[in-house]
Amino acid sequence: MQLNGLRQELAHPRTSVLVCLLGIAGGLIAAGLIILFRLCYEWLHNSVLHSLTLWLNNAALARFILPVAAVLMILLVAYLTGFKHYRMGIPFVIHRVKMFYGYVPFRTTINQFFGGMFALAGGFVVGREGPSVHLGASGSSYLGQWLRLPYNSIRILAGCGIAAGISASFNTPFAAVIFVMEVVLREYKIHIFVPVMLAAACGSVLTRMVFGEFNELSFLSFAVFSEWMYFYLVLLGICLGALAALFNNQLMRVMTLFRHVNMIWRLILAGVITGLVTVFLPEASGASFESIETLFTAQPGTGFLVALLLAKFVLAVFAIGLGIPGGIMGPVMIIGMLAGAILLLPLSGIIDVADYTSSFALLGVAGMLTAVLHAPLAALSAVMELSYSPQIILPAMLVIVPAYVTSTQFLGNRSIFIRQLDYQNLPYAITSTREALEKTGVLAAMVKEFKIFKDAPDTIIEQYLDDQPRALVLQQHTLEQETRFRLIQFDVSLEHDAKALNYVKIEGLSSQCTLYEVYEKLKNARAGAVYIYDTSPREVIGVITWNTLQSFLQRTQY
Repeated sequence: MQLNGLRQELAHPRTSVLVCLLGIAGGLIAAGLIILFRLCYEWLHNSVLHSLTLWLNNAALARFILPVAAVLMILLVAYLTGFKHYRMGIPFVIHRVKMFYGYVPFRTTINQFFGGMFALAGGFVVGREGPSVHLGASGSSYLGQWLRLPYNSIRILAGCGIAAGISASFNTPFAAVIFVMEVVLREYKIHIFVPVMLAAACGSVLTRMVFGEFNELSFLSFAVFSEWMYFYLVLLGICLGALAALFNNQLMRVMTLFRHVNMIWRLILAGVITGLVTVFLPEASGASFESIETLFTAQPGTGFLVALLLAKFVLAVFAIGLGIPGGIMGPVMIIGMLAGAILLLPLSGIIDVADYTSSFALLGVAGMLTAVLHAPLAALSAVMELSYSPQIILPAMLVIVPAYVTSTQFLGNRSIFIRQLDYQNLPYAITSTREALEKTGVLAAMVKEFKIFKDAPDTIIEQYLDDQPRALVLQQHTLEQETRFRLIQFDVSLEHDAKALNYVKIEGLSSQCTLYEVYEKLKNARAGAVYIYDTSPREVIGVITWNTLQSFLQRTQY
């Protein structure tokens, strides 16, 4: 009975204590998965690379073998789970959230956990946020599936898991909330915003308990700018917008070029390319902030920075484009840091560039994230939290706006996630009617007062309807072990041969469904009803008519 009350409350699109508790539960599950994932790949990378170097007595050869060996392990996991389940990452999760209420196939989650772990441990230039989003959405939505919650609340749970996953991965709760609202759900509703915010907070608390109080980019200090430098920030944003458009275009070009190549050979090629480049430039391996911290502390020369930027750019494009399981945000942030530091160098004759290198690196992150993902608010909040520098807000805005406008308006660049979804033929756009109806579960709209007649004569039913003209009356009959239901109403057609009663066959829907499924059943006839059942289609717990559905569509809350 308690679970029925929980399901009944969660079917309503409103903020409540139960929705908040649900967000916390989903956030804890997702954060736990991400922490486990992070501990696994960090241990694997450090132990395997060290053991390989000692065994081969050759660091360069170890760096070449590591990504190739990682590919072999990724392929083994894909083989064991089935190659058709090798679909993962943020675009896939966006598709599942928008079209399937956040239901994520279990085998894809297994692929993402182990595949992402081997990819990150193998030194590929991919980010950990891709696995974090996938695992977070999976872990939290599985809770909703296990409890048989309404589909609309499972979608909220998936959003909570994504927020908790990103927050646990980068310790950025605010940016995680904005990312979910701006990129994944693409809407701002208070009953969704509150549990997502709580889940992000839970993710941040757990990751601080395990890894300590830290900010990923706190090593990059932000300096105070002179007013004249603000004009240069606009130019910086334009350059970053162009670089982001180039990155997106090259990534899609690699995906298209190798589309007809077998997946096995694509992944092996990615491993060989990564191994060859890291043999000659070890710093090009991976997309972790720790390596960049060491780099900026050493104050490298211009030539080295340019070479490293090119290497990271190429390795990220080939790793992601050829199908290595990992995220795109990590590489984009690293590329943005390097690009920002390089684009500061033209001012070396006017200012001491050493004082502003960290500042321009942070601004490079903001510009690249904005132009690649088309998520300006998420980019702004991310750099502010990662660097723990609120004074970056105004300069970052002056970079973000020209970067976004240059990328979209002048170069025709779209969000990389949308381009990947279109390339994979994964639908993500839904109509406004569907969006509105999917927010309410059938348990919130169904009428519980109804009468079921079993093999009763018409005269008895007519008498009942005469006494209670507003009552919902169903007829149940069993045909060859199959139970069917019909809606009974007075026939008001005024035809001369019309009978007193009109029998309309109705279909059943699970109590987990939303009003959109009701709309799909009734939209052609614009009349009739559906019955709602819990576990067995033979046991009716409620009825929703077309008139009831219309009343929900016309409410001002939509």
